[in-house]
Amino acid sequence: MILDTNAISALAERDPDIISAISSLPKLTLNLISLGEYRFGIDGSFQKELLQQWLDMLMRQSVLVAPRLETLSHYSQIRHELKKAGTPIPANDLWIAALCREHGLPLLSKDKHFDEVQGLLRMEW
Repeated sequence: MILDTNAISALAERDPDIISAISSLPKLTLNLISLGEYRFGIDGSFQKELLQQWLDMLMRQSVLVAPRLETLSHYSQIRHELKKAGTPIPANDLWIAALCREHGLPLLSKDKHFDEVQGLLRMEW
């Protein structure tokens, strides 16, 4: 399961529901795009140092997936499918969806627009 940005945020806030949702996973899978979005939030936070230490620890304990050449075809297909259906999603979320499809992993996210992506299982906490 790949964590979206809002899942990372909920984990940082020690939301008991997300902790329960991920408790059976052997390792968390983070993606470079969500990490970039979360890091952007950290940079504007009053708790920057504490949150950066927490994020560094989380990244050391997790698997990281990032776009590769193989991701390009998934990105393009998803974007065309959503454009044809008239249901576009934000650009960063296209990349996240492409990574989920490429790796055959569900996405842990509160963002319902991911439900428009064929072949992507979105899970909530």
